[in-house]
Formats: sequence, structure tokens, C-alpha cells
Amino acid sequence: MKANKVLKINGTLLDKAQLENHLQKQAGNHNLTNKSQKETYPVPQMLENFQVIEQVYNLLNEHLKLGISIHPAGEWLLDNLYIIEQTVKQIEKDLSLKKYTNFVGIANGTYKGFARIYVLATEIVAYTDNKIERKDLEDYLASYQTKKTLSMEEIWNIGIFLQIAMIENIREICEKIYSCQMQKYKAENIVERLVENKTKTEQNFKAKQKKLERDVFKSMKYPFIEYMSYILKRYGKKGYSYLKALEEAVEMTGTTVTDVIKKEHFDIAVRKVSIGNSITSIKKIGRINFLEIFEKINGVEEILRQDPSNVYEKMDDKTKEYYRNKIKQISQKTKISEMYIAKKALELAKKEDLNSKQAHIGYYLIDKGTNQLYDVLGYKTSRQMNGADKTKAYLLAVVVLSILLSLRY
Repeated sequence: MKANKVLKINGTLLDKAQLENHLQKQAGNHNLTNKSQKETYPVPQMLENFQVIEQVYNLLNEHLKLGISIHPAGEWLLDNLYIIEQTVKQIEKDLSLKKYTNFVGIANGTYKGFARIYVLATEIVAYTDNKIERKDLEDYLASYQTKKTLSMEEIWNIGIFLQIAMIENIREICEKIYSCQMQKYKAENIVERLVENKTKTEQNFKAKQKKLERDVFKSMKYPFIEYMSYILKRYGKKGYSYLKALEEAVEMTGTTVTDVIKKEHFDIAVRKVSIGNSITSIKKIGRINFLEIFEKINGVEEILRQDPSNVYEKMDDKTKEYYRNKIKQISQKTKISEMYIAKKALELAKKEDLNSKQAHIGYYLIDKGTNQLYDVLGYKTSRQMNGADKTKAYLLAVVVLSILLSLRY
């Protein structure tokens, strides 16, 4: 079975104006296709990401019991795993493979086959360091739409893809946390054996024995150096010789323990902010009313509000949604953009007398005027058949079936 493609977009933090300009350029560069490829379906990768996140959560709990200090980013995970779990379950339920592949896809380039809205959401997450605010999101989508129009379905579902991108990022942070915690465990083991001289049966942190203290400082990573320096200093004179050995080994690599500690503390702060932004934004997205965002930025809604009879503006939300869904269905059937369909329906309505029902845009979307709309769209095969057409079709089917049966027997 062919493995699913994984969407990776690494970006540096941009301010709002920079990101809006970036999204406009991306919109201009996006060549689109009617469907997304099933190999880019993100749910399997999301479930794998959650498994990793859960494993790191379990490791952190074990280290808490052992008295190992927890990475500050890990504290966010310990307090909020249930939020991530609930989000994963909801996305798995809401985003079927069929639904995903029906989204407009990217036709070529690095992101070929991926749903356009998935790529857009991941771009926004990458360049905001996972920090999503409702008003900013409206402006980002509006910036993109200066060059390319997003469909109703895309806008309504962008929250799902923002959360998928954040869960991907949380998984990457968790991998860093895991590596850091294992380095701390290694440091605790070394201190138990070399500084405290514990026997194997007395040790809380099990590992293979090392004969020389200098050997243990080979292939060091920054979290190990930072944590080892921290715990050796706690032992005062008892740990002094080992601390000097550590400093000498680090200097042989071309840096100093002090520099390593500064760099590690900076990385810790960055990871803490990123995972905090991710979890906070996941919560916020769950509370956003995407229908309100849609009505503000979607061109279809703006066109429908120009209804000559002024009926659309007075409708309740459910009826408006019904009209928009009819446009979406026509778009899926004809492969014509929703904006173009809405414009043509409006043009037909504007030609009629304001006192007639034909002056209402809905007449061409859900009433007898649908055939006229299909004619204007140049989509002949979907015309509704009248009674005579249905009779002819029925008689033709009977004749063809009779001929086939006579040939068989």
C-alpha cells in the first residue's frame, strides 16, 4: 500500500503585513485541480502524531515520579493532553477521505495533490508560530482571496486543517522533549554511578556501566550538557572534578558550557512558546464561528446580498445556508466556480421586473428558473426534463431493453 504524503512547511515568524503579502503571492502561484489526491489525506498522519504525543506524555509522567525535572514545554502537554485527544477524535470523525478528496487541490509543484485549504492553513500556522486570532485569520483569508477565491466548503473547514497543522507541530516539539528527557535520564544515571557511587541494585536510573568519567561525555547533546552541569553543581566539591571534565570535553568541540546553556535555554523558551501557542489556538479555533467569517469574506455571500428583490437579506440563517449549498451543488455538478454561478443568477434576476418572483435570485437556484441558469452556464445535460421528455426517455429505455432481451434468448 502506498504511504500517504506528509505536508511539511517550515516558516519563520512573519508580522501580519508580511504574512498577508506572502499569502497573496501564494494565491497567485497556486495552480488548481478539481480534487485532492487520496495519498495526501492527513488523518492517518495525524493519528500517528497523536501516538507520539501520547508516548511522550507517558514518559513525562514516569520522569515526574523519578524526580527528573520536566521540560517547560512538557508541562503544557501534561496539563492539556485531553484537549489534543478530543480534537484528534473530532477531526477523525469530521474529515472523511471522501470529503477531503473533494476539496480543490494543488495541481503542481512541491504541494502537488494536497488540498489547497490544507496548504493554506499550514502556511498560516507556520508563519505565525501556531498563534491564531480570529480577526487576523479573517484578514489572512481575505488577503488570499484578492488573487484566488476560496469555496464555501474550504472556509467552513479551515479550522480543521489549522488544528491538523498544529498537532503536527506539537508532535515535532514532543520529539524534542523526548530527546531532552532521555538526555536528562542519562545524566542522572551517570551521577548516580560516578558521583554517588551507588551499586547497580541501588540505582534508580539503569544503564550500562562506563569505566571512565571522560568517556561518558562523548557524543553529548546540548540538553545533556545543560542538565549535567546543573546537577553536578548541586554536589559542590564532590562533583567538581566531573564538572571540570565536562567543561574540558565541551571545549574540545569548539564551544563552552556557558554558551551551551544559553543556547539550550533559548531553545527551551522557543519550544515552550510554540506548544503554548498551539494548544491555546486549538482551543480558540473550537470556539470560532466560521459561518460569520464566511459571511464577511466570501464573495458568494456578497453577491447574494445584491438580490434585486431584497428577499435574501431578510432570510434566516438556515435558509441562506440552503441557498449557498445549492450553489455549491451546482458548482460540483458543472465544475464551474461558485462565484461565477452566483453572478449569473444575479444577472438573470436583474433582467426581470422587481415585482415579479423572477427578480429574486432564488428563483434561479431552487425554483423553475434553474433551467435558465444551466442554459446561461452552458451546462445542457443537467436540464430538467418535462413530461414529454420523460415519456420519450421511458419508451426508448423499454425498446432498448426489449431488443437486448430478444438478442439474449
